[in-house]
Amino acid sequence: MSAQELSARGHDGAFAAKLTNISHNNNFKISRSHSTAQLIRNQGFSFRMFIFSIIFSILVLVMSVVIHEVAHGAVAYSLGDPTAKLQNRLTLNPINHLDLFGSFILPLMMYLATQGGFVFGWAKPVPYNPYNLRDQRFGPALVAAAGPAANLAIAIIFSLLLNFLPLNLVVQGLMVTVIVTNIVLAVFNLFPIPPLDGSKILFSLLPSRFENFQRTFENYGLFLLVLFLLFGGSLLNSVVYFVIKFFIPINN
Repeated sequence: MSAQELSARGHDGAFAAKLTNISHNNNFKISRSHSTAQLIRNQGFSFRMFIFSIIFSILVLVMSVVIHEVAHGAVAYSLGDPTAKLQNRLTLNPINHLDLFGSFILPLMMYLATQGGFVFGWAKPVPYNPYNLRDQRFGPALVAAAGPAANLAIAIIFSLLLNFLPLNLVVQGLMVTVIVTNIVLAVFNLFPIPPLDGSKILFSLLPSRFENFQRTFENYGLFLLVLFLLFGGSLLNSVVYFVIKFFIPINN
């Protein structure tokens, strides 16, 4: 496989967000019964505010995945690979990263179809050439882990703001959307299923004798990912809910 082919592969940019249905009271304790959009409706806000909540959720998802992708390229660049920089992918400008259908149309359609319950989409893959990395052993794992780590960092920052600032109910709801979206992005992408980041971390840590296993696993990766999306939702939801409890007080 040529360096150009490897570079073009990069990180596939797939992302999914199960926007766990949430609402909160004045102490921002979370229950699992309402989405942020439902919260706004139930509080008697106007239809325009409801539309705003949908647009806000999509924008949060878009910018979160952009930061996720930029983190991959930035770490690769810091380890010696300039591919992402040369292709102008080390920017937060969404136009450079997003796919019209996978990043906007599909997430919006799924948000409306599931009332904010499930959003799935993808961004353009971040190009990087693993042969340029100074650390050939663990460099690919660091590049792969950078995306989920960036999402967790966003969740931590907004969790601190949510827990320590006096915010009104609507702002709390919007912040919860940011936290949940980024936690879901991090958790989902850490599952070791190709082409998700977790598989790249796993393959980087396995001994070289597992190369045949890696190739076979990658060949069936998209099929396994579809099966996981169809039948692994409860597992994803359980892991996400477990992690969220460390960021937001949960009221069962």
